[in-house]
This record gives sequence, structure tokens and C-alpha cells, in this order.
Amino acid sequence: MYNVYGKLKEGDVVINIEVPGRCLYSIENVVFDYNGTIAVNGIISSTIREKIALLCEMVNVYVLTADTYGSAAKECEDLNVRLMTFPRDDAGDYKAKIVSNLGGNNTICFGNGYNDRKMFEVSKISVAVLEEEGMCSNLLSVSDILVKSIEDGINLLLKPNRLIATLRK
Repeated sequence: MYNVYGKLKEGDVVINIEVPGRCLYSIENVVFDYNGTIAVNGIISSTIREKIALLCEMVNVYVLTADTYGSAAKECEDLNVRLMTFPRDDAGDYKAKIVSNLGGNNTICFGNGYNDRKMFEVSKISVAVLEEEGMCSNLLSVSDILVKSIEDGINLLLKPNRLIATLRK
């Protein structure tokens, strides 16, 4: 089982992005892996906090973690995100189930680890993030996009022409 902290917005929240030659992406949910993706050594930087706050005004934002450092609840308490924690064993299965329950067709996922593979397979768009803690090379085979930082990844949604340029046919 997993634990849930935080609440969702009420009403319609969505980012619509039309990608030429592909489709209209209607993103309602943004799912972030925590450690190695939005947090380095268990800490979220002030810059990433600001970017996440902007996203929270647009869509529902989820943070999924086995909480290796034990810092996720404290780090996320002032963000308008839904934090979901679960046991370390079978983290990939928990993540995939959560994304499936949210509705993978309207969800974009960000991650860096092997245990992010399964959620990437069920999401509409998946973004592999290469940050200071590295990225599992096996994640590339199931990702749609690779970014060199989480800031670049979040900017794909805050500046959607970047996402369009990357995914267009």
C-alpha cells in the first residue's frame, strides 16, 4: 500500500499541446519521481520549487517516492502537490499502478531510475531526467524525451513550443 499526502485542485486543470503530425496532448497530471529527479540528496532546490509551483497552477502535480532519504514530506509540505509514498520493494509496480489509476493517457511522467520504467510505459509522455544523481540507461528505451535537467523538463510544459519542437513528426 502507499500513503498519500496533500490534496488536488478542484475543477478542470489541463495543459493542451497540439503537436503537428502527432496529436493533441491533454495533460491533466504531472507525475514526478522524487529522488534523483526533482530532489538531489533528498533536497528540492529553490529554483525547482518555483517551477513546480507554476505547474501546480496549471495541472495536478504528484510526487511519487519510496523516500530513500526520509525528507520528502518535509520538502513537499509547502508545495501544492500530492505526495505518495510506498515501500522500497516493488517501487516500479506502485508507480505504474498510480499512473494507471490517474489515467495514463492524460499524464506526463518524469523520472531517472530503473523503477520508473513501468510508469513510463503507461503514461502519455515520459521524460527521462539526467541530473546529478545520474539516470538508469535502461530508462531511455521507454522514454519519449531525454532532458539534461529537471528544470529543462519542467520547461517543456511551461514553454510548450519546446515540447512541440521535440515531438513533432
